[in-house]
Amino acid sequence: MSVEEVQDRGKCVLCDEMISKRQMTRHLKKCVAKTAAGGGKKTKLFHLVIEGKYSPEYWLHIEIPGTMTLVDIDAFLRKIWLECCGHMSCFTIYGGRFASHPMDEDEMFGFGDMHESSMKQKISKVLEDKSKFAHEYDYGSTTELKLRVVGIRDANIKSAKITLLARNEPPEWECVKCSKPATQVHALGLGADCESVFCDKCMHKEEDEEMFLPLVNSPRTGVCAYC
Repeated sequence: MSVEEVQDRGKCVLCDEMISKRQMTRHLKKCVAKTAAGGGKKTKLFHLVIEGKYSPEYWLHIEIPGTMTLVDIDAFLRKIWLECCGHMSCFTIYGGRFASHPMDEDEMFGFGDMHESSMKQKISKVLEDKSKFAHEYDYGSTTELKLRVVGIRDANIKSAKITLLARNEPPEWECVKCSKPATQVHALGLGADCESVFCDKCMHKEEDEEMFLPLVNSPRTGVCAYC
């Protein structure tokens, strides 16, 4: 197995099996059917795949009831991947913007015909099977995500909640100085790349040691104050 294949693997939360990113959607369709519980109210569940727009090595599979809202997805993404300083965020779906703090017409002056709606929209009202959409967190040092619906199923559930189905394994980085496993990223706001990651020992040799943050399993690693 190549290094690229190892880096491209993730864990199915339902069965703990390690699966490649490419095969995970197919695996989950079977695994979800095996582990489906009975009882509760019949609801449509949306299976979403989420990944970093510019860092696709970070990815998630989640399932969310259609009765929940974009606010719920935003809160989930903040908790698992994004939240650092309470920045604003928005979704773009079929050209429409749904924001955490929608701006009024005066605030949007200079942005053309752009209009922002609230995120308080039910998933079933704004998404359908095969929908592709985007999420932005922090309009300054922005982390951009790509999302898509890869399936919708009917299921009986007792309570509405987002279920994490699968997540990428943490990428393995080599220290730019000594090639040992990297643990720190030079936080210049651009995220992690092969020129900005260091092991603990080499990090302590840098003059601007205070500018480092721990490497974490998130597309926001090394950006703003995210740790």
